[in-house]
Amino acid sequence: MENLGYYNGHTDIIENIKIPITDRVCWFGDGIYEASLAGRKIFALDEHLNRLFASAKGIDIEPPHSKKEFEVLLNDLTKKVKGDLKLVYWQVTRDGGLRNHAYDETLKANLLITIRKIDMPDKDIPLSLITLEDKRYKMCNIKTLNLLPNVLAMQIAKNAKCGEAVFVGNGFVRECSHSNIHIIKDGIFKTHPADSRILAGIARAHLIKHCQTLGIPVEFNAFTLGQLYQADEVIVTSSSQICLRANFVDGNAVGGRASKIFENLQMLAYSEFYEGIK
Repeated sequence: MENLGYYNGHTDIIENIKIPITDRVCWFGDGIYEASLAGRKIFALDEHLNRLFASAKGIDIEPPHSKKEFEVLLNDLTKKVKGDLKLVYWQVTRDGGLRNHAYDETLKANLLITIRKIDMPDKDIPLSLITLEDKRYKMCNIKTLNLLPNVLAMQIAKNAKCGEAVFVGNGFVRECSHSNIHIIKDGIFKTHPADSRILAGIARAHLIKHCQTLGIPVEFNAFTLGQLYQADEVIVTSSSQICLRANFVDGNAVGGRASKIFENLQMLAYSEFYEGIK
């Protein structure tokens, strides 16, 4: 298949999949999601499933399958789609009836999966970033479907011909609209702590591991916008972008002063990724 959609056991091409209005995703965006890239295998699937179940617990929803059942289903469906590189997306939503803010705890959750071919962004092309005030709610550590602030931020970035929008709250850099952001300064890798202000990315966790492999010190402290401007390197990570550097923030040139550290980190990140999807 060129692409694949799945909803509660029914499969077809994505364009033919229908979601009933009684799925509370339609009323409230009431659900959680995960996404990863895949070749023959889905990259870091176990870690994505662990985060899915943590997010599910965070919004009091019972996933419709066990982790093992998810693993089998996602891998089986991924094999049906053609292509060397695929984006695998899955969301778990709360079922319901007519619109009501309170939910029925006895109803089973819904599962939507989409799988499609994707091209990997060129790792050698740096990103331009734009900073925006962080207007999101205080549950960013849960990967919910409530992404309107992120959507609006990314549209502002797109209109400004930037690759990402960076959320800044009380002068501190949090994360991007759909990525984590980090800096290198004086040989130290600095990243926001994994609290409720950010979604702790899987790619972020892997890059921290690569820092440890290379002997690069890691600091889990929020850094300021001024520190972002003055960083030796600015790094953006996500499941679909893996590890990219930024060269402009708000129109100001940044980074490019710790190229060897960045290149070593990026090499390890991409080597692990390609090995992990074989």
